[in-house]
Amino acid sequence: MRGDDRPKAPNYTNAALTMGLVNLVWLFCVIWAVFGFAVVIFAALALNWLIDVLARRRA
Repeated sequence: MRGDDRPKAPNYTNAALTMGLVNLVWLFCVIWAVFGFAVVIFAALALNWLIDVLARRRA
């Protein structure tokens, strides 16, 4: 059986990024409601730092 006749796989990048943003926003809202705004700021800074570290490792 040859795989040449299969259709091209759909690109779900935009959908995955959109849902990632939606999940991040509701998670930050829950953290804000439970712990307060300062914890959300610290969580966002920690997430930004982690993304920067991962980006430096890949470069």
